[in-house]
Amino acid sequence: MARSPIGDHAQGGGPGPGRRGRSSPCHPEWGELGSGLWGVEAVTGLRVAGVDEVGRGSLAGPVVTAAVILSPGVAVPGLTDSKLLSPAARARLAETIRGVATAWALASVEAAEIDATDILRATLRAMAVAVGQLSPQPQLVLVDGAILPALSVPARAVVHGDRRVPGISAASILAKVARDRIMEEWAVQFPDYGFAKHKGYGTAAHRAAIARYGPSPIHRRTFAGVREHAGEAVRQARLW
Repeated sequence: MARSPIGDHAQGGGPGPGRRGRSSPCHPEWGELGSGLWGVEAVTGLRVAGVDEVGRGSLAGPVVTAAVILSPGVAVPGLTDSKLLSPAARARLAETIRGVATAWALASVEAAEIDATDILRATLRAMAVAVGQLSPQPQLVLVDGAILPALSVPARAVVHGDRRVPGISAASILAKVARDRIMEEWAVQFPDYGFAKHKGYGTAAHRAAIARYGPSPIHRRTFAGVREHAGEAVRQARLW
């Protein structure tokens, strides 16, 4: 099975070893539906983690999540949604975030597991793993979007949080930088697909490569644009 360089789902940083959170008493795969911004401006005196994901819409590679705890007294100029930043700006900010964060963690779920469940469950599981790796554990988790993973600590969903909450912006940047590097490494293994350019997303060139060569071991075979070609007797890229 093709594995991303993150390895065994998680990697993190901060002042100590991570620890996994207990399962939430809600649904084993996800928590409650979020209701958008929840008193973010009023959150004071709590250890707050921001959580975001990258790669949900990709046709290949893992979905990668990050969880970041920033101290209220720490300011990182330029934080915003990672998609609004240049690769150089993201790399620079990621280095700063890793240096100043109280704690940070990354987690990934690979294409095969995404196909075996679905992208929502895979994303929420990766989020829960990332949060569980944080040490110290947060007292509140703010998640970008509208649906929450099952967590053992209080959590709220924040729609467009990657542009509104510094911790979520930081998580967005760490996840994006990590996933881009993963896809650049896969590009060396599977040069026919152009992963270094499109990072696995469904560009015209990527779709054409799938149609010509068939899916690689890191393609998501249940996704439209891939599944149509998964059974064809065409030349397959191989992992060496």
